[in-house]
Amino acid sequence: MTPAPAAHDDGTPGTGPARQRPPEQPSPDTPPRRTHESEPDPHSLAGPEPEAEGHEEARAAQRELVAHTPGFFLDGDARFGGSLVGGAQHGVSGGRVDGDVYLGGRTETHHHYGPAGATPDASGEIPRDWIEELAAVFADGPAFAAALERLREERVLVLAGAHATGRNAAALMLVHRLGMPAVHALSPETPPAALSGRLTRPGGYVLRDLPLSRNRPLRDTHLFAARDQLARTGGCLVVTVENSPHLPGVRPCPWEAPPAEEVVRALLRRRRPDEAGTLLALPAVAAFLTETDRRPAEAAAFAEMLAAYDGTPGALARLADFGQAAVQKQCRDWLGDPQTGLRDKAFLIALAVFDQAPYVLAAELADKLFVHFERLQHPDRPPTVPVFGPAAEDRLDRARAVGEVRQEETDWGPVPQYTAAFLDERTARVLLTEVWTSHPSARPALVEWLRQLARDGRGLVRTRAAAATALLAAADLPSTVALLVDGWATAQAVGPRVTAANTLTLSQLLGAPVVLRLLTQWCNDAHWGRRWTAIRALGLLAPLRPDLAGPALDALASRARVDASGQAERENLTESAALLLSAGRRRGEVLAEFVRLLYRDTPAVRDLALAAFAHACDNAGDGALVGWYAEEGMYQPDAARDLATLWRTALGDLGHTRQALTALATWVHVAARRTDVATALELLLPALIVTADDRKRLDHALRTMRAEDGSTRPPMAERLLTVVHPVPATR
Repeated sequence: MTPAPAAHDDGTPGTGPARQRPPEQPSPDTPPRRTHESEPDPHSLAGPEPEAEGHEEARAAQRELVAHTPGFFLDGDARFGGSLVGGAQHGVSGGRVDGDVYLGGRTETHHHYGPAGATPDASGEIPRDWIEELAAVFADGPAFAAALERLREERVLVLAGAHATGRNAAALMLVHRLGMPAVHALSPETPPAALSGRLTRPGGYVLRDLPLSRNRPLRDTHLFAARDQLARTGGCLVVTVENSPHLPGVRPCPWEAPPAEEVVRALLRRRRPDEAGTLLALPAVAAFLTETDRRPAEAAAFAEMLAAYDGTPGALARLADFGQAAVQKQCRDWLGDPQTGLRDKAFLIALAVFDQAPYVLAAELADKLFVHFERLQHPDRPPTVPVFGPAAEDRLDRARAVGEVRQEETDWGPVPQYTAAFLDERTARVLLTEVWTSHPSARPALVEWLRQLARDGRGLVRTRAAAATALLAAADLPSTVALLVDGWATAQAVGPRVTAANTLTLSQLLGAPVVLRLLTQWCNDAHWGRRWTAIRALGLLAPLRPDLAGPALDALASRARVDASGQAERENLTESAALLLSAGRRRGEVLAEFVRLLYRDTPAVRDLALAAFAHACDNAGDGALVGWYAEEGMYQPDAARDLATLWRTALGDLGHTRQALTALATWVHVAARRTDVATALELLLPALIVTADDRKRLDHALRTMRAEDGSTRPPMAERLLTVVHPVPATR
């Protein structure tokens, strides 16, 4: 299923932490670079292949992919419910929700009362029955008593707290608890200097979410004037604001949300008092209450659903799926809220890509995405990015995320980094899917931004670009392949092709449809870049999904049967097939498949099997075949037999003898450091000797072997020579 030609990327230097490549220099023999503005037929670019890569390239790319991919791709639970990705949609429903009806977004829901057509500065009385109904289910929380005492003494109170913490409902209840005969809602557009002039009627007042800025502060003098006016009428006033620096001389009262469990209990006491204990004991309720950052509005919506619970399987499923539905609604509100600026939305999207990564990456690259959004929305004016903005803590709070200092691994060792993560780990996945599927007008900017990330010199950035694109592919594979993956796959430089391979690998882990079929077809595609991408992706995929090692090897062998063209492609096939031998618990099965290819296939496939086996053995790193054999393989009769067969065949094949002897030296050097590997070699070598030539070959290899530092024959080689030439037992 080759997609329609897409804009091609111009590449990125390097692919992994082991090596960085300088930018390619144009030459008379090098095809011209492709830009996003020019879209030639990709088959016209299928000419010269790149030079062969180094032998560590595939392993380095594998390490980079595993090191920087978000954890949910690799934890075995990549699929998730909800309508956005392969599940049932369960909206937040169940009747009226009292309090701050809010499930995300930049602003809380405001309730304004008064006749239609009233001026923005008008106030209206809040219906008494509405307040009474709220009072019946309101949960005080630890901060409420202190706030009530201050309001009773001072008459004017500024209640400051974070988004969606229930501060607006608390403001109404504070005024209500003082016994005010009426509660009036003031417009948030009321100028602070005109505040006292609005407090003319008897009763209490609430001014919810007063917007403040450097040019519009709320001063202590404004509150003094309001207090004098309220003393004459016997009233009180509560103003709610975000945590803000624009309160000169004002001592705000801090507000914190009540525990979610208290909110749920309060509503159940009202709706189903006799069954509250039984309902709270349901496993789905316990799961909801143990999740972090449950805001009052979410708790109230959940309580409404719980109050309507009738014991049916469908009702239980809705309770269990409430958290996913809440995340979906929150993401829709964030992206669809016109009050949320483009820069804030760009930060949310960037944070979704760099969830649980250094905050500075999300902040830096969010501004680049903001530039693309600005160009898209205002093409007639140059985009400008404010040099300074909100503090990191404030941005994360609005995004319902947290930051903490962690030790992050680098090429030079661990370093402390301030990392940021959504409080609900589902948010990143849902947000990226929502912006891709529900806001198609944003796609051009998002595509350009992801292309830019794929060209970044930092491995973490490139890998996260691939992970984000994989999420988009899981939601809409054809568009994602056409707009992003195909352009990367057919690029001349290796960096974009690695990004394409990573994307397809992670897409398969997410369960994206037909990816394995696409990779199989691309293995024999007319364009060498698609072949390279598919071959690399199959090698990366099998260790992460060992159950796919067999189909992956079949696809690689199918390419070898048609005579892979060029050294680069043959080496890519070898490296990818070698990665299959790191397929965890399935290594024994993969070894058996390699042996099958030796005797039941074409000479080209036999060469692929032997070259890949020798390449896999020539590795002393973590998870290498030598370690697995010493720890597990030697104790599995079939696996030990198959590995010995491959060793003996590779050593005896003139086309692979040199590479096999190099790999054998690697095993001997590892044996010098690990006693279990030394024991394994002592048991393996006799199985490699069937003929006199086999013994001579091993004898020569061990006698001429040099230590890792280039000095004379290592003691381990001397020890193994006694295995090759055992001393006959004496009578």
